[in-house]
Amino acid sequence: MARCFHRHPAPGTSRRRDLGLLALRVGTGAALAAHGSQKLFGWFGGGGIEGTGTAMEAMGFAPGRQSALAAGLGEAGGGALLALGLATPAAGAAAAGAMAGAVAVHAPAGFFAQSGGYEYPAFLGFTAAAIGLAGPGRYSLDHATGHRFDQHWTVAVAFVASAVAATVVVGRRQCRTNAGTGDEAH
Repeated sequence: MARCFHRHPAPGTSRRRDLGLLALRVGTGAALAAHGSQKLFGWFGGGGIEGTGTAMEAMGFAPGRQSALAAGLGEAGGGALLALGLATPAAGAAAAGAMAGAVAVHAPAGFFAQSGGYEYPAFLGFTAAAIGLAGPGRYSLDHATGHRFDQHWTVAVAFVASAVAATVVVGRRQCRTNAGTGDEAH
């Protein structure tokens, strides 16, 4: 007769996991929200919509003002929702999509941030995506609302929509950038 061994989690493991998710959500969400508020409101030394729009136009994102608004909302809105643990799949997907645009801008400088590379936006994007996929944990508004905005189907919809949007935006930017440099391989 085969003997079955069922491993039970160590006492307190679930609580620790939920506290870990809370810390990760709040830290990542706050960093994203602060970064996005630079774009939207000019806080923390940011350019606001006008300044960021001009910069985004120069980086190949057109129209610049709408690009600044979309990036700012993805970062600030996605970050705030991640920190709260509300609509977590959509929040993680929105933030990850916004970071995909930032990665595209920084990619020519290589990986490491000290040389202007994409290390930091990639880290924020992957972390936001992981939280969106893993879920917010017990200490969240999603949990408090019975996961009304955190349904299984929203994970797939949010991440597919974000991936499609990021692909289109980054692809259009690449075409503009290539056209500006005379590169015909676009």
